[in-house]
Amino acid sequence: MGRLIINVAVTVNGAFEAPAAEPQGWLVTDPGSMQAGLEMWLAADAMVVGRTTYEGLAAVWPGLADVPGFEAYAARMNGMPKYVASRSATGPLGWNATLLDGDLAESVSRLKDEHHGNLIVPCAGELARELLARDLVDELWFNVSPYLWATGPRIFDGIGPVRLDLVSTTTFPSGVVRLCYRPVPAGVPSTG
Repeated sequence: MGRLIINVAVTVNGAFEAPAAEPQGWLVTDPGSMQAGLEMWLAADAMVVGRTTYEGLAAVWPGLADVPGFEAYAARMNGMPKYVASRSATGPLGWNATLLDGDLAESVSRLKDEHHGNLIVPCAGELARELLARDLVDELWFNVSPYLWATGPRIFDGIGPVRLDLVSTTTFPSGVVRLCYRPVPAGVPSTG
């Protein structure tokens, strides 16, 4: 059975979208965190996204195939299967994507049964909140950049309480910390 993993970059105070008007932004990378990200994508079976994230990624990644330093990332991102949850999109979709049919919980449960590896949700918007609220998420991976950021939405506003058990931490030389958590079902004691 596959695992559904929300993977998102955030600031220390939970911002997950840097404003387009800020060219420098808050996202910090280094060779170690970039390699860990690539390894995550190489090990993944597929990506699960909402329409907005799908459209944004599909507009960018095909053009990165020949950009030095992004070739391996782009090859994986462009080649892997993608499943798009949307109330308004219609198929067929490009960029190796399939539109999920019917109820979200049923569709995602079916995907988890069909796949044996990780299904990565690379966002923290409406789809991620909905998946978490429906107890469909197996793990949450936060790549925390060493910034406090004053603007933008905050991760998982309106969701909770959800108890999380810490699975692992990885600290990179840039100060980025990867935190991996597992949601604890309601009524189950935490192991942490």
